[in-house]
Amino acid sequence: MEDNTLKIPPGVTAQAFQIMNEDSRETLARRRFSPGKIDIFNASHTSLETLHEYRFLKDTEAERMLPGIINNRVQQVITDPAPDENAKAGFSKPRNIGVVFSGGPAPGGHNVIAGLFDEMKRFNSASKMFGFIKGPEGLLENRYIEITPGLVDTHRNMGGFDMIKTGRTKIDSGSKMEKALTVCKGLNLDALVIIGGDDSNTNAAFLAQHFKSSGIKVIGVPKTIDGDIQVKTEDGKVLCAISFGFHSAARAFAQNISNLANDGSSDIKYWHVCKVMGRVASHLTLETALQTHVNIALIGEELADYVDQERMSKGLEQDGQMDYNAYGITLRHLSRVICDIIVRRAAFGKNYGLMIIPEGILEFINEIQVFITKLNKIIADYNRIHDLDFHRSFPTLNEKLDYLRRISQGMMDKGRFPIWNIRDDELFNQLPSFFREGLLVERDLHGNFQFSQVKTEKIIMDMVKEYLDVLREQGRYKVGILRDDYVSLMDSAGMDSDLFAPALFKNPQDKYVLVKPDIISLKTLKLALVNAGMLDAEEETPQVLVNIFRKSQAEFKIQTHFYGYDGRGSDPTYFDCCYAYNLGLTAFHLIAGGATGQMAAIINLEKDFHQWQPAGIPIARLMHLEERKGRLELVMEKSIVDLESNAFKVFKAVREEWVAACECPDRFRNPGPIGFSKQVEEDRPLTLQLNALES
Repeated sequence: MEDNTLKIPPGVTAQAFQIMNEDSRETLARRRFSPGKIDIFNASHTSLETLHEYRFLKDTEAERMLPGIINNRVQQVITDPAPDENAKAGFSKPRNIGVVFSGGPAPGGHNVIAGLFDEMKRFNSASKMFGFIKGPEGLLENRYIEITPGLVDTHRNMGGFDMIKTGRTKIDSGSKMEKALTVCKGLNLDALVIIGGDDSNTNAAFLAQHFKSSGIKVIGVPKTIDGDIQVKTEDGKVLCAISFGFHSAARAFAQNISNLANDGSSDIKYWHVCKVMGRVASHLTLETALQTHVNIALIGEELADYVDQERMSKGLEQDGQMDYNAYGITLRHLSRVICDIIVRRAAFGKNYGLMIIPEGILEFINEIQVFITKLNKIIADYNRIHDLDFHRSFPTLNEKLDYLRRISQGMMDKGRFPIWNIRDDELFNQLPSFFREGLLVERDLHGNFQFSQVKTEKIIMDMVKEYLDVLREQGRYKVGILRDDYVSLMDSAGMDSDLFAPALFKNPQDKYVLVKPDIISLKTLKLALVNAGMLDAEEETPQVLVNIFRKSQAEFKIQTHFYGYDGRGSDPTYFDCCYAYNLGLTAFHLIAGGATGQMAAIINLEKDFHQWQPAGIPIARLMHLEERKGRLELVMEKSIVDLESNAFKVFKAVREEWVAACECPDRFRNPGPIGFSKQVEEDRPLTLQLNALES
């Protein structure tokens, strides 16, 4: 066996080597930490109870493609106090279980494996677990390792998926599924557990269908830092409140953003613009905003729901027609909303601040979504008609634009209403070149627009800067000066502050004074003083007044930050340590109970730990048709921020307070570092805590 023990290098003393040990005290403490177990898992035997009261809409396509698992119901893990001998023997028999990480890492994944491994060994020490290397790719290529107690112990409560690595290979054809089945049969597997997001759990459903006749069970485990795996029944009952990894990523982002709040409040010259992961949902933005109390947090779902009431009323008054362009916010209007807050804060001396935007915010902007939808269709049609790859055929931006131009001119589309018209071409060409190129980047494996490759924050902030320049020229964007500072400067120069104040400021008696809007240059400053009789036309403007004017001039400076990979690679929080571990336990009990095509879940996750209830949710019932790469595919539905939820309503009610555009300190909140102590950490995400409150 290979010896992986790290040797002391020549020239390094044993003491120095010990100081530089790869395992910090924090790491060693993490490995020793034992997550809490739901009480039901202390039982010597469990069974599965079918819960008929939980109903889901049944998709007809899912019914056609997944007939073997479409009629699954929610199954609750319950204590079986008096099992018969056959039940005992079946429950405790030795098992071979395969496990796969699929998709991006999420904090807590190792604890899913630890929970599954511990429970498997508790009931039969002869059971074995095999981890497929690099995710589904390893499953297809028969590359695996046997997971041992030492390997599990090394990774307990640790971040990453490095125990067995992960990958994004899709098992999306009959031949691939058959290859996966052959590998699983070769290992004599009783069950396969797929730890992944919505697409990975979709994969689990199709594998469960394909494997069913072989007797090999397939269980999914909900993983994604984006928080877009949430399950509600037809009547709104929450069965899976959030996926594991979400809380840890949000807390990792929040801690870094809180550090920026400290910096911004100290340096008082930058707006820190923080883009956080979340392509189709703004859950991470909402949670990090609740954790940090930033000045601006943009929730994409709210922007998509926006209605311009003024524009709508104007259209109805003028010609009695509904102006459908009033629905959905535009980039221009969004930039105005941001500018308004920046200007209001600056008036109270706060020409700095903190803003969070979700990675996929552009997907919620109606005008951009129209472009994305049309371009997705054009690219998919080209690939299908010509059996070529659009991006290989037109590698440069100019070549792509030329192809679009030919479509708009009817050269490539003889239809009566071409999908890309001259108006589209005109509007598209008004966008910055880097943004046009971004909208035309190659789609991801699922056919989705890759928002992470577009500098979303640059697009928005460039428009903000442009409008702030206009407001500055109009004298509306100025920095408020503390009146006491003004008085002190004037006293030092031997000048009467009360005498000059009315000529300089529009609010001379307020705590923060604002230079009058028409004073926008040194020339207009002198003119105002002359007109007020404070200065002769031939006199030089006193230097102290020049200095005061310059202090009032607003300069908009930003620092941009992207939070994504650092959060998904974070160590798990106390909540995710416990949640993921219990998901692993749940997966074992579903397997032992004979379930397949189910997603391991904890009902009542939004409530206190003692109320948690392990269960299996039928994945097939969560599926619907969605456009992927220009065609409809059956996938698990993503969950977006519910604007009627308590969490969003509370955020909406308090966010004006967080703007702090007043004579008050900033309201920034420091969430503290990630740990794993129940005494000092919140026991669940703030969104879950708020949603658990009575409305």
